[in-house]
Amino acid sequence: MPTSEDLPTLTTEAQPVLCPSRLESLRTNAPVCRVRTPAGDEAWLVTRHAEVKQLLHDQRLGRSHPNPPAAPKYINNSMVDMLISADAEAAREMHAKSRSVLTPQFSARRINALRPRIEALTTAMVEDFATRERPADLHAHFSLPYALRILYELIGVPEADQGRCAALLASMGQVGSGADPSSGPAALFGLLTEIAAGKRAEPDDDVISRLCETGVPDVEVGALAAALMFAGLEAVATHIDLGVVLLSVHPEQRDRVLRDPAQLAGMVEEVLRSAKRAGATLPRYASEDIEIGGVTIRAGELVLLDFALANFDDRAFATPEEFDVTRSPNQHLTFGHGIWHCIGAPLARLELSTAFTTLFTRLPGLRPAVPSDELVTRAGKLVGGLDELPVTW
Repeated sequence: MPTSEDLPTLTTEAQPVLCPSRLESLRTNAPVCRVRTPAGDEAWLVTRHAEVKQLLHDQRLGRSHPNPPAAPKYINNSMVDMLISADAEAAREMHAKSRSVLTPQFSARRINALRPRIEALTTAMVEDFATRERPADLHAHFSLPYALRILYELIGVPEADQGRCAALLASMGQVGSGADPSSGPAALFGLLTEIAAGKRAEPDDDVISRLCETGVPDVEVGALAAALMFAGLEAVATHIDLGVVLLSVHPEQRDRVLRDPAQLAGMVEEVLRSAKRAGATLPRYASEDIEIGGVTIRAGELVLLDFALANFDDRAFATPEEFDVTRSPNQHLTFGHGIWHCIGAPLARLELSTAFTTLFTRLPGLRPAVPSDELVTRAGKLVGGLDELPVTW
């Protein structure tokens, strides 16, 4: 095992998109590896599909540490710091409570009811995008505002608060010394808590109103809504951008799906599996010693589950380096698993399938305006998507 001085170091620096990660060798060597985090602390990085899936079912792993201020860090980010509880049992109870309250808000009935609105919004936004001078920035003028507008409507953010909300969401993803604590998660929680108080007096058909109706206190509504918005924005905007890049590299598979919509769901799943090559999820800590992958993770140690690396594990996927819209089964871990499965996954899938279909039908020649190997992820951010995606058609 490497000494603490020569541990592999994780980074939040810009990385080429669609290229194999330098961490691939760690997955080849062992399922659980000792690494140094961007914050400078030591952690266990879990790289293989079976072990990631196993730990997602393990109640001994969660977002608690007996001494949160002294807990080893993955990154320096105030939102991540706020997630760490001092009480393991209380953290498990809060996680279960949050899921029980939020899951009904993403039922199949509610998602299906949103479909016509999402389809109409997508058509209007793609038509607007098609009028732009080429090359145009898909990220700034479609992917990001598309994901935000659906979130605003779903969550219930009034138009007057949407500009402030967008700025606060962006600040939450900053990492390190560049982050502004005065405009971070506490400010966003406060804004959404104020919105919740207003919804109690004048409810509407949105998540905040329905959470208020269930008796959840305003401050908890604010925190839950903020978490949903941050996770939902990343899942959709990032995968639209990277999906367009991927599909432009594989035009024959893209065109096959456009001719046969029955393959659309498979295409979305393959984009979800293969668009990102590496990137640890939010930090978790062992509340007890855990034996896994030939190592012992001690209580209090930091554990990072790399869903993206696990999605390219050849023990779980045949020829994982190949992009294959017909891949079946496709048990990727992009949305987590078990009690950590993303409750908003059905909505994200609907948004992605609608966006890809509309974009490539209206703009059949849509492709990056620069070589794909020149595209790099954003640096210094919690989420490593693209800052811009110049495209033409």
